[in-house]
Amino acid sequence: MAEDTLNPPALTGRYPRERIAVKLLFLANGLYAGAWSLKVPELAERLILSPFYISLLVVCYGVGSITIMPIAGAQIARRGSTVVAKVAASIFLFTMLLISLAPNVWTAGLAVFMLGGFAGAMDVAMNANAVEVEKSMRKAIMSSCHAFWSLGALIGSAVSGYMIETVGPVAHSAIITVFNAGVLFFAFSMLMPDGPHVEEHHADAPARTSIFKSPLPWIIGIIALFCMVQEGVVIDWSALYLNQELGATLTIAAFGAGAMHGTMTVMRFFGDGIRDRYGAVRTMQVSGVIAFVGMVIAGFAPHAYVAIAGFALCGIGVSNMVPIAFSAAGNLPGMAKGVGLSVVTVMGYSGTLFFPTLFGFVAEHTGFSAIFIGTPMLLLVVLGLSHLMRYADGIKGH
Repeated sequence: MAEDTLNPPALTGRYPRERIAVKLLFLANGLYAGAWSLKVPELAERLILSPFYISLLVVCYGVGSITIMPIAGAQIARRGSTVVAKVAASIFLFTMLLISLAPNVWTAGLAVFMLGGFAGAMDVAMNANAVEVEKSMRKAIMSSCHAFWSLGALIGSAVSGYMIETVGPVAHSAIITVFNAGVLFFAFSMLMPDGPHVEEHHADAPARTSIFKSPLPWIIGIIALFCMVQEGVVIDWSALYLNQELGATLTIAAFGAGAMHGTMTVMRFFGDGIRDRYGAVRTMQVSGVIAFVGMVIAGFAPHAYVAIAGFALCGIGVSNMVPIAFSAAGNLPGMAKGVGLSVVTVMGYSGTLFFPTLFGFVAEHTGFSAIFIGTPMLLLVVLGLSHLMRYADGIKGH
Protein backbone atom coordinates (compact mmCIF):
# COMPACT_ATOMS: atom_id res chain seq x y z
CA MET A 1 0.00 0.00 0.00
CA ALA A 2 2.82 2.40 0.82
CA GLU A 3 4.41 1.71 -2.54
CA ASP A 4 1.14 2.47 -4.29
CA THR A 5 0.93 5.76 -2.43
CA LEU A 6 4.40 6.79 -3.52
CA ASN A 7 3.87 5.63 -7.10
CA PRO A 8 0.27 6.12 -8.16
CA PRO A 9 -0.78 3.88 -11.05
CA ALA A 10 -1.35 6.85 -13.34
CA LEU A 11 2.25 7.95 -12.85
CA THR A 12 4.06 4.62 -12.64
CA GLY A 13 3.35 3.71 -16.26
CA ARG A 14 4.14 7.16 -17.57
CA TYR A 15 7.46 7.98 -15.98
CA PRO A 16 9.55 5.25 -17.67
CA ARG A 17 8.64 6.73 -21.06
CA GLU A 18 9.44 10.24 -19.88
CA ARG A 19 12.72 9.06 -18.40
CA ILE A 20 13.69 7.38 -21.68
CA ALA A 21 12.71 10.50 -23.61
CA VAL A 22 14.82 12.82 -21.51
CA LYS A 23 17.81 10.48 -21.77
CA LEU A 24 17.49 10.52 -25.56
CA LEU A 25 17.64 14.33 -25.47
CA PHE A 26 20.86 14.09 -23.47
CA LEU A 27 22.21 11.55 -25.98
CA ALA A 28 21.50 13.80 -28.98
CA ASN A 29 22.99 16.88 -27.32
CA GLY A 30 26.11 14.99 -26.29
CA LEU A 31 26.63 13.56 -29.78
CA TYR A 32 27.05 17.07 -31.21
CA ALA A 33 29.27 18.12 -28.32
CA GLY A 34 31.63 15.27 -29.11
CA ALA A 35 31.59 16.04 -32.82
CA TRP A 36 32.24 19.73 -32.14
CA SER A 37 35.57 18.93 -30.48
CA LEU A 38 36.80 17.63 -33.86
CA LYS A 39 35.25 20.48 -35.84
CA VAL A 40 37.69 22.92 -34.21
CA PRO A 41 40.87 21.52 -35.85
CA GLU A 42 38.91 20.77 -39.04
CA LEU A 43 37.82 24.41 -39.33
CA ALA A 44 41.34 25.58 -38.51
CA GLU A 45 42.76 23.55 -41.38
CA ARG A 46 40.00 24.16 -43.93
CA LEU A 47 39.73 27.92 -43.39
CA ILE A 48 43.46 28.37 -42.62
CA LEU A 49 42.85 30.03 -39.25
CA SER A 50 45.39 31.25 -36.71
CA PRO A 51 44.88 30.42 -33.00
CA PHE A 52 43.42 33.92 -32.59
CA TYR A 53 40.65 33.32 -35.12
CA ILE A 54 40.04 29.83 -33.80
CA SER A 55 39.50 31.40 -30.38
CA LEU A 56 37.08 33.90 -31.89
CA LEU A 57 35.04 31.06 -33.35
CA VAL A 58 34.90 29.34 -29.97
CA VAL A 59 33.90 32.69 -28.45
CA CYS A 60 30.94 32.69 -30.86
CA TYR A 61 29.91 29.37 -29.33
CA GLY A 62 30.01 30.88 -25.84
CA VAL A 63 28.28 34.12 -26.83
CA GLY A 64 25.51 32.13 -28.48
CA SER A 65 24.99 30.09 -25.35
CA ILE A 66 24.86 32.98 -22.88
CA THR A 67 22.57 34.91 -25.26
CA ILE A 68 19.97 32.21 -25.86
CA MET A 69 20.08 30.26 -22.58
CA PRO A 70 18.36 33.02 -20.51
CA ILE A 71 15.70 33.32 -23.21
CA ALA A 72 15.14 29.58 -23.00
CA GLY A 73 14.87 29.79 -19.21
CA ALA A 74 12.19 32.47 -19.44
CA GLN A 75 10.25 30.44 -22.00
CA ILE A 76 10.45 27.34 -19.80
CA ALA A 77 8.78 29.32 -17.02
CA ARG A 78 5.99 30.34 -19.40
CA ARG A 79 5.51 27.29 -21.61
CA GLY A 80 7.20 24.37 -19.84
CA SER A 81 10.38 22.49 -20.59
CA THR A 82 8.90 20.17 -23.22
CA VAL A 83 7.96 22.89 -25.72
CA VAL A 84 11.32 24.63 -25.32
CA ALA A 85 13.19 21.35 -25.66
CA LYS A 86 11.40 20.50 -28.90
CA VAL A 87 11.95 23.92 -30.49
CA ALA A 88 15.58 24.22 -29.41
CA ALA A 89 16.46 20.66 -30.46
CA SER A 90 14.81 21.08 -33.86
CA ILE A 91 16.95 24.13 -34.67
CA PHE A 92 20.02 22.62 -33.03
CA LEU A 93 19.74 19.62 -35.35
CA PHE A 94 20.86 21.54 -38.45
CA THR A 95 23.74 23.54 -36.96
CA MET A 96 26.45 20.93 -37.59
CA LEU A 97 25.69 20.95 -41.32
CA LEU A 98 25.79 24.75 -41.36
CA ILE A 99 29.26 24.71 -39.82
CA SER A 100 30.58 22.25 -42.41
CA LEU A 101 29.11 24.24 -45.29
CA ALA A 102 30.40 27.63 -44.05
CA PRO A 103 32.68 29.12 -46.77
CA ASN A 104 34.53 31.61 -44.56
CA VAL A 105 35.23 32.54 -40.95
CA TRP A 106 32.26 34.94 -40.74
CA THR A 107 29.60 32.46 -41.81
CA ALA A 108 31.32 29.83 -39.67
CA GLY A 109 31.08 32.23 -36.73
CA LEU A 110 27.32 32.62 -37.26
CA ALA A 111 26.86 28.85 -37.51
CA VAL A 112 28.92 28.28 -34.37
CA PHE A 113 26.86 30.98 -32.60
CA MET A 114 23.72 29.01 -33.44
CA LEU A 115 25.30 25.72 -32.35
CA GLY A 116 26.29 27.15 -28.98
CA GLY A 117 23.04 29.01 -28.51
CA PHE A 118 20.67 26.15 -29.16
CA ALA A 119 22.92 23.64 -27.44
CA GLY A 120 22.56 25.84 -24.37
CA ALA A 121 18.80 26.25 -24.78
CA MET A 122 18.40 22.51 -25.12
CA ASP A 123 20.63 21.98 -22.07
CA VAL A 124 18.47 24.17 -19.84
CA ALA A 125 15.26 22.52 -21.03
CA MET A 126 16.38 18.92 -20.74
CA ASN A 127 17.93 19.45 -17.29
CA ALA A 128 14.73 21.13 -16.08
CA ASN A 129 12.78 18.19 -17.45
CA ALA A 130 15.12 15.69 -15.78
CA VAL A 131 14.84 17.39 -12.37
CA GLU A 132 11.07 17.26 -12.50
CA VAL A 133 11.04 13.58 -13.45
CA GLU A 134 13.56 12.95 -10.67
CA LYS A 135 11.36 14.70 -8.12
CA SER A 136 8.22 12.92 -9.27
CA MET A 137 9.88 9.50 -9.18
CA ARG A 138 11.39 10.26 -5.75
CA LYS A 139 14.59 8.72 -7.05
CA ALA A 140 17.97 10.10 -8.16
CA ILE A 141 18.27 9.83 -11.95
CA MET A 142 20.40 12.87 -12.83
CA SER A 143 23.71 11.02 -13.10
CA SER A 144 22.24 8.39 -15.42
CA CYS A 145 20.69 11.13 -17.59
CA HIS A 146 24.10 12.77 -17.87
CA ALA A 147 25.53 9.33 -18.65
CA PHE A 148 23.57 9.38 -21.89
CA TRP A 149 25.02 12.82 -22.68
CA SER A 150 28.48 11.37 -22.10
CA LEU A 151 27.63 8.35 -24.24
CA GLY A 152 26.62 10.66 -27.08
CA ALA A 153 29.76 12.74 -26.65
CA LEU A 154 31.86 9.58 -26.63
CA ILE A 155 30.32 8.39 -29.88
CA GLY A 156 30.63 11.84 -31.45
CA SER A 157 34.27 12.37 -30.52
CA ALA A 158 35.41 8.79 -31.15
CA VAL A 159 34.06 8.49 -34.70
CA SER A 160 34.28 12.08 -35.93
CA GLY A 161 38.04 12.24 -36.49
CA TYR A 162 37.99 9.07 -38.57
CA MET A 163 34.88 10.11 -40.49
CA ILE A 164 36.19 13.58 -41.29
CA GLU A 165 39.45 12.10 -42.59
CA THR A 166 37.76 9.37 -44.67
CA VAL A 167 34.45 10.77 -45.97
CA GLY A 168 35.00 14.51 -45.49
CA PRO A 169 33.48 17.11 -43.17
CA VAL A 170 30.20 17.60 -45.08
CA ALA A 171 29.38 13.90 -45.34
CA HIS A 172 30.31 13.48 -41.67
CA SER A 173 27.88 16.23 -40.67
CA ALA A 174 25.13 14.82 -42.91
CA ILE A 175 25.44 11.35 -41.36
CA ILE A 176 25.45 12.64 -37.80
CA THR A 177 22.47 14.91 -38.54
CA VAL A 178 20.38 12.04 -39.90
CA PHE A 179 21.25 9.89 -36.89
CA ASN A 180 20.30 12.64 -34.46
CA ALA A 181 17.05 13.28 -36.32
CA GLY A 182 16.02 9.71 -35.59
CA VAL A 183 16.99 10.01 -31.91
CA LEU A 184 15.01 13.23 -31.51
CA PHE A 185 11.97 11.78 -33.30
CA PHE A 186 11.69 9.02 -30.70
CA ALA A 187 12.37 11.46 -27.85
CA PHE A 188 9.65 13.86 -28.98
CA SER A 189 7.11 11.04 -29.22
CA MET A 190 7.61 10.15 -25.55
CA LEU A 191 8.18 13.48 -23.81
CA MET A 192 5.55 14.62 -21.34
CA PRO A 193 2.98 16.75 -23.20
CA ASP A 194 3.15 19.63 -20.73
CA GLY A 195 5.47 21.13 -18.11
CA PRO A 196 4.09 20.04 -14.71
CA HIS A 197 6.86 21.93 -12.95
CA VAL A 198 5.34 25.17 -14.24
CA GLU A 199 1.96 24.32 -12.74
CA GLU A 200 3.62 23.33 -9.47
CA HIS A 201 5.34 26.68 -9.29
CA HIS A 202 1.98 28.38 -9.23
CA ALA A 203 0.35 25.85 -6.97
CA ASP A 204 2.80 25.46 -4.12
CA ALA A 205 5.87 27.63 -4.72
CA PRO A 206 7.66 28.65 -1.54
CA ALA A 207 7.82 32.30 -0.61
CA ARG A 208 11.37 32.79 -1.85
CA THR A 209 11.12 32.99 -5.64
CA SER A 210 13.84 35.57 -6.34
CA ILE A 211 17.34 34.45 -7.23
CA PHE A 212 18.71 37.44 -5.33
CA LYS A 213 17.26 36.56 -1.90
CA SER A 214 19.72 33.74 -1.22
CA PRO A 215 23.40 33.31 -2.09
CA LEU A 216 23.06 29.52 -2.33
CA PRO A 217 22.12 29.28 -6.05
CA TRP A 218 25.07 31.48 -6.95
CA ILE A 219 27.53 29.56 -4.79
CA ILE A 220 26.38 26.23 -6.17
CA GLY A 221 26.54 27.82 -9.62
CA ILE A 222 30.23 28.58 -9.01
CA ILE A 223 30.77 24.95 -8.01
CA ALA A 224 29.10 23.75 -11.23
CA LEU A 225 31.06 26.30 -13.27
CA PHE A 226 34.46 25.27 -11.90
CA CYS A 227 33.63 21.58 -12.42
CA MET A 228 32.47 22.06 -15.98
CA VAL A 229 35.46 24.22 -16.92
CA GLN A 230 37.53 21.03 -16.70
CA GLU A 231 35.19 19.31 -19.12
CA GLY A 232 35.01 22.35 -21.38
CA VAL A 233 38.73 22.79 -21.91
CA VAL A 234 39.09 19.11 -22.78
CA ILE A 235 36.24 19.29 -25.29
CA ASP A 236 37.48 22.49 -26.93
CA TRP A 237 41.25 22.20 -26.75
CA SER A 238 42.39 18.59 -26.16
CA ALA A 239 42.46 17.74 -29.87
CA LEU A 240 44.61 20.76 -30.71
CA TYR A 241 46.83 20.10 -27.68
CA LEU A 242 47.44 16.49 -28.65
CA ASN A 243 47.84 17.30 -32.34
CA GLN A 244 49.96 20.45 -32.23
CA GLU A 245 51.97 20.11 -29.01
CA LEU A 246 52.27 16.34 -28.55
CA GLY A 247 52.40 15.35 -32.23
CA ALA A 248 49.37 13.06 -32.37
CA THR A 249 47.45 12.41 -35.59
CA LEU A 250 43.91 13.77 -35.85
CA THR A 251 42.52 10.27 -35.31
CA ILE A 252 44.58 9.81 -32.12
CA ALA A 253 43.81 13.39 -31.02
CA ALA A 254 40.11 12.52 -31.06
CA PHE A 255 40.70 10.16 -28.14
CA GLY A 256 41.57 13.02 -25.78
CA ALA A 257 37.96 14.07 -25.40
CA GLY A 258 36.89 10.52 -26.26
CA ALA A 259 38.74 9.02 -23.28
CA MET A 260 37.19 11.54 -20.92
CA HIS A 261 33.71 10.96 -22.32
CA GLY A 262 34.21 7.20 -22.11
CA THR A 263 35.08 7.14 -18.41
CA MET A 264 32.39 9.72 -17.69
CA THR A 265 29.83 7.54 -19.41
CA VAL A 266 30.70 4.44 -17.39
CA MET A 267 30.90 6.25 -14.05
CA ARG A 268 27.64 8.13 -14.56
CA PHE A 269 25.73 4.89 -15.02
CA PHE A 270 26.89 3.99 -11.50
CA GLY A 271 26.71 7.53 -10.12
CA ASP A 272 23.24 7.44 -8.62
CA GLY A 273 24.06 4.28 -6.65
CA ILE A 274 27.40 5.69 -5.47
CA ARG A 275 25.71 8.88 -4.27
CA ASP A 276 22.98 6.96 -2.48
CA ARG A 277 25.58 4.84 -0.66
CA TYR A 278 28.21 7.40 0.30
CA GLY A 279 26.25 10.66 0.22
CA ALA A 280 26.60 13.64 -2.08
CA VAL A 281 29.26 15.44 0.00
CA ARG A 282 31.71 12.53 0.18
CA THR A 283 31.12 11.65 -3.46
CA MET A 284 31.86 15.24 -4.49
CA GLN A 285 35.05 15.37 -2.42
CA VAL A 286 36.56 12.12 -3.71
CA SER A 287 35.53 12.96 -7.28
CA GLY A 288 37.18 16.38 -7.05
CA VAL A 289 40.52 14.91 -6.00
CA ILE A 290 40.44 12.38 -8.85
CA ALA A 291 39.61 15.06 -11.44
CA PHE A 292 42.41 17.31 -10.12
CA VAL A 293 45.03 14.56 -10.43
CA GLY A 294 43.87 13.60 -13.93
CA MET A 295 44.10 17.12 -15.33
CA VAL A 296 47.55 17.70 -13.85
CA ILE A 297 48.80 14.43 -15.38
CA ALA A 298 47.46 15.54 -18.78
CA GLY A 299 49.14 18.93 -18.49
CA PHE A 300 52.56 17.49 -17.63
CA ALA A 301 52.30 14.56 -20.08
CA PRO A 302 55.47 13.83 -22.11
CA HIS A 303 53.47 12.31 -24.99
CA ALA A 304 49.92 11.91 -26.21
CA TYR A 305 49.07 8.57 -24.62
CA VAL A 306 49.89 9.79 -21.11
CA ALA A 307 47.75 12.88 -21.71
CA ILE A 308 44.86 10.72 -22.91
CA ALA A 309 45.17 8.63 -19.73
CA GLY A 310 45.04 11.84 -17.69
CA PHE A 311 41.89 12.98 -19.50
CA ALA A 312 40.34 9.56 -18.82
CA LEU A 313 41.11 9.92 -15.10
CA CYS A 314 39.63 13.41 -15.11
CA GLY A 315 36.46 11.97 -16.64
CA ILE A 316 36.14 9.54 -13.73
CA GLY A 317 36.29 12.45 -11.30
CA VAL A 318 34.11 14.96 -13.12
CA SER A 319 31.45 12.40 -14.06
CA ASN A 320 29.21 12.79 -11.01
CA MET A 321 30.19 16.26 -9.79
CA VAL A 322 27.88 18.23 -12.08
CA PRO A 323 24.80 15.97 -11.65
CA ILE A 324 25.22 16.33 -7.87
CA ALA A 325 25.38 20.13 -8.18
CA PHE A 326 22.22 20.16 -10.33
CA SER A 327 20.35 17.96 -7.86
CA ALA A 328 21.46 20.24 -5.01
CA ALA A 329 20.17 23.27 -6.90
CA GLY A 330 16.82 21.58 -7.48
CA ASN A 331 16.39 20.87 -3.76
CA LEU A 332 17.41 24.14 -2.11
CA PRO A 333 15.27 24.87 0.97
CA GLY A 334 12.92 27.82 0.76
CA MET A 335 13.56 28.23 -2.96
CA ALA A 336 10.83 27.89 -5.57
CA LYS A 337 11.26 24.87 -7.80
CA GLY A 338 13.40 25.63 -10.83
CA VAL A 339 14.67 28.99 -9.59
CA GLY A 340 17.93 27.70 -8.18
CA LEU A 341 18.33 25.25 -11.06
CA SER A 342 18.05 28.01 -13.66
CA VAL A 343 20.96 29.91 -12.08
CA VAL A 344 23.16 26.85 -11.64
CA THR A 345 22.43 25.55 -15.15
CA VAL A 346 23.40 28.82 -16.84
CA MET A 347 26.50 29.30 -14.69
CA GLY A 348 27.51 25.65 -14.96
CA TYR A 349 27.20 25.39 -18.71
CA SER A 350 29.21 28.57 -19.07
CA GLY A 351 32.04 26.31 -17.94
CA THR A 352 31.79 24.32 -21.17
CA LEU A 353 30.21 26.83 -23.53
CA PHE A 354 31.96 30.12 -22.78
CA PHE A 355 34.77 30.22 -20.25
CA PRO A 356 37.06 27.72 -22.06
CA THR A 357 37.20 30.16 -24.97
CA LEU A 358 39.16 32.58 -22.80
CA PHE A 359 41.87 29.98 -22.39
CA GLY A 360 42.33 29.88 -26.17
CA PHE A 361 43.66 33.43 -26.10
CA VAL A 362 45.92 32.53 -23.18
CA ALA A 363 47.18 29.41 -24.95
CA GLU A 364 48.37 31.51 -27.88
CA HIS A 365 51.05 32.87 -25.51
CA THR A 366 51.56 30.00 -23.04
CA GLY A 367 50.66 26.84 -24.97
CA PHE A 368 47.89 24.42 -24.06
CA SER A 369 49.94 22.49 -21.52
CA ALA A 370 49.77 25.43 -19.11
CA ILE A 371 45.99 25.51 -19.49
CA PHE A 372 45.59 21.89 -18.46
CA ILE A 373 47.85 22.49 -15.46
CA GLY A 374 46.13 25.71 -14.35
CA THR A 375 42.41 24.96 -14.68
CA PRO A 376 42.32 22.14 -12.07
CA MET A 377 43.30 24.70 -9.43
CA LEU A 378 39.66 25.79 -9.58
CA LEU A 379 38.72 22.42 -8.13
CA LEU A 380 40.33 23.44 -4.85
CA VAL A 381 37.47 25.94 -4.46
CA VAL A 382 34.97 23.17 -5.21
CA LEU A 383 36.48 21.00 -2.49
CA GLY A 384 36.24 23.89 -0.02
CA LEU A 385 32.52 24.34 -0.77
CA SER A 386 31.63 20.65 -1.08
CA HIS A 387 29.63 20.65 2.19
CA LEU A 388 26.83 22.45 0.31
CA MET A 389 26.21 19.30 -1.69
CA ARG A 390 24.25 17.98 1.31
CA TYR A 391 21.19 19.55 -0.34
CA ALA A 392 21.44 17.01 -3.16
CA ASP A 393 20.61 14.25 -0.68
CA GLY A 394 17.37 16.08 0.13
CA ILE A 395 15.74 14.33 -2.82
CA LYS A 396 15.29 11.29 -0.61
CA GLY A 397 12.78 13.22 1.40
CA HIS A 398 10.45 13.82 -1.54
